[in-house]
Amino acid sequence: MAFWEEKSLAEMSKAEWEALCDGCGRCCLLKLEDEETGTIFTSDVRCRLLDGETCRCTDYPRRQAKVPDCIKLSLENVTAIEWIPTTCAYRRLAEGRGLAWWHPLVSGDPETVVQAGVSVRGRTFAEADIPPDEWEEHIADWPEYDPPDAL
Repeated sequence: MAFWEEKSLAEMSKAEWEALCDGCGRCCLLKLEDEETGTIFTSDVRCRLLDGETCRCTDYPRRQAKVPDCIKLSLENVTAIEWIPTTCAYRRLAEGRGLAWWHPLVSGDPETVVQAGVSVRGRTFAEADIPPDEWEEHIADWPEYDPPDAL
């Protein structure tokens, strides 16, 4: 039995917790909040530390020092942060849904995240390339896509 099937999030080691990240990059897309309604919108503009092709943070150990509003997922906040994608392994496990078929720990292939349409690879703009006053023009609905449980 796989570790994520026999352990709760609270029981996982740091290495197991980190292994749950599917590398999609969705959590690293810039979010915009409507000041009147509080609604959060996801853009296709990526954090300045996210590599748009590998979907990996270019300075993961120091990300919070370099990007002060970077959120470190924890057992306490994974279900409290509304904008965490429904596809996120941490959220799925916290909600009792298990890992999706396309998750690399299930499929054995990191490319299934891309094939399933979950990855942001090649679909984003660098934060430095888009002026902040144009971010609203980059609100995207595709980051909310949740593929069917099986193909």
